Amino acid sequence: MQQRPLGAHGPLTSAIGLGCMGMSEFYGASDDDSSLRTLARALELGVTHFDTADTYGLGHNESLLGRFIASAGSAARARMQVATKFGIVRQAGQYERRIDNSPAYVRSACEASLKRLGVERIDLYYCHRRNPDVPIEEVVGAMADLVAAGKVGAIGLSEVSADSLRRAHAVHPIAALQSEYSLWSRGPEDGMLALCAELGTAFVAYSPLGRAFLTGTVDVKALADNDFRKNNPRFVGDAEAANRQLVQALDAFARARGLASSQIALAWLLVSHPHVLPIPGTRRIAYLESNAHAAEVALSPAEVAELDRLFDPAKVTGARYPDAGFVGIEG
Repeated sequence: MQQRPLGAHGPLTSAIGLGCMGMSEFYGASDDDSSLRTLARALELGVTHFDTADTYGLGHNESLLGRFIASAGSAARARMQVATKFGIVRQAGQYERRIDNSPAYVRSACEASLKRLGVERIDLYYCHRRNPDVPIEEVVGAMADLVAAGKVGAIGLSEVSADSLRRAHAVHPIAALQSEYSLWSRGPEDGMLALCAELGTAFVAYSPLGRAFLTGTVDVKALADNDFRKNNPRFVGDAEAANRQLVQALDAFARARGLASSQIALAWLLVSHPHVLPIPGTRRIAYLESNAHAAEVALSPAEVAELDRLFDPAKVTGARYPDAGFVGIEG
């Protein structure tokens, strides 16, 4: 597995990580035993970057990862970079949320995450979403106190503006900036990727496979009722039909090279930017193995240009979230 630094002064971690959210929520039914096997296989494949959050399954996802860490042992834990997040507060069974960035909440959320994960230190701790009523300097100051106390190794921010990142970085080095980035979500190219490179901040790309849509394996009509994609604007009606044409073009591109669409989409991210670390999520070992092998795929400049042409942002139809999902995301 290719290695990349988790921030300018951070540890090396796997170029392709594992987003764990779907093991607990948002993508239909899951099975803990199957998820634990997937986590174990990920480590065998050299995946060392594991991403979770306290809101995923309302704590279940962190507890699940904690079970894996406990069973894997201290040697495995030493190889892992465990990332989690705070800030999104929801009620069970609801997608709607409020955002809490208060220093008191930062501290209490960290303690709760440490307990669920069963670790003494969180390797990378993110502010998941922003509440503009709390200055970013106060948020990062509270997070920096956790670093000083040895409870957090490094600080990250998720879905913030360039101004917030600069202000935050002036208080304490920001090791990672996490945002959605993929062939069909290109917003970070409008300055954020360049800013991260300037500051020495790793860019962690979540949903790098477009919530699996880019893999060409999603049958929207067959999605479970509790799968949030059923109400995602890009997966509905005319937007889904238009976006399906992009996926078909990607499939043809991949098949001509004897590869899976998912491998092309991940390789495009790795080749395009040396400081980008994608964290595709999956519950299935077969998909995990395919994703991991994407780190070995080489794309020529001409192939990258062709993919950029195929996925011109103007061709992508629909917002990346329903309205409720944009709460706490800075423009």
